[in-house]
Amino acid sequence: MLKTIALFPNEKKKDSFDLARKITTFFHEKGKKIVAEEGKAEEIGALPLSAVPPKEIDLLIAMGGDGTLLRIAHYFSWIDAPILGINLGHLGFMADIPTADVFPTLEELLAGAYRVENRSMLQTTSEGISSPLYAVNDIVLHRAKNYSLVELVVHLNGTYVNTFLADGLVISTPTGSTAYSLAAGGPILSPTLDAIVLSPICPHTISNRPLVLTADCTITIEYTSPYDEIDVRADGLNAYLLKPHVPITIKRASRTFKLVKLHRHDYFSTLRKKLGWSGKLTES
Repeated sequence: MLKTIALFPNEKKKDSFDLARKITTFFHEKGKKIVAEEGKAEEIGALPLSAVPPKEIDLLIAMGGDGTLLRIAHYFSWIDAPILGINLGHLGFMADIPTADVFPTLEELLAGAYRVENRSMLQTTSEGISSPLYAVNDIVLHRAKNYSLVELVVHLNGTYVNTFLADGLVISTPTGSTAYSLAAGGPILSPTLDAIVLSPICPHTISNRPLVLTADCTITIEYTSPYDEIDVRADGLNAYLLKPHVPITIKRASRTFKLVKLHRHDYFSTLRKKLGWSGKLTES
C-alpha cells in the first residue's frame, strides 16, 4: 500500500508547480503523506524529505521528462523506492504519463493497477575513481576535446573483440537502447531484456557495427591513443576523465532501477508514438 510519496516538480517546466500542488491535494484527500525537496516542499504544500526516514517512502514521482527521471534516479538513489514519470513535454520512453492522464493514473496507482519493472543498470570501475559510476541508460566514452578519432581496445570476458577507431563507444542497457545508442545506430531492445549493447560512435570503418552482448559479461576498454584524456560519462550526468592506457571495466550492476508502469500502458505503443511509426493494423 502506498502511504508516503516523494514528489519532484521541475522548476524548468511550465506549470510544473501548479500541477504538483494539485497532486499534493489529491493525495492528502486520500490520506497519503507527500514529501518533496527541501526548497520546494513548502511551495507545493508538502513536507520536506528530511521529515521522514527514506525507508518509509513508497513511491517517487518525477515531473518533467526522461532527463528529469534520470536525474532523480541518480541524485536520490539512497531512496529505495520505485519511480513513476509524469511527462510535461514530449512523450518519454520512461516518463510516459501525459498531463491529461495524471489523475486517472493516480487513481489506478492507489487501486494497485500497476507493475514495477526492475530494469538492469550498468556500473563502471577504473583506477582513479573512488567509487563506481552507475547508469540506467548508458555509459559513454567520448573523445572529448581531441580533434581526431581515438582508439578504444575492447575485451569481453578477457577475450579480445576489436580495436575501435571512432569518436567513442556507447555501452547501454536495454532501457538505454532508445537513447544515445539508438542515435549511434544501435538496435532497439525490449527494456526488460537481459542484455548489453555496445555501439561505436561514428567509427572510421563502416563495418564496425553495434554488438548485443549477454548481460553477465564483463567489458574491459582501454584507450590507447597518445592524446588528451577522454570523457567517461554515466547517463550524461556523472563523469570523469580517462587517461591513455588506464583500462576501465563495465558490467551489469548489482542494483536495479525500479520503474512503475500502469497495466494499461504498453512499451510498443510508446515506441509507435515516439518514433512516429505510421503502420496501421488492418482487419483481414
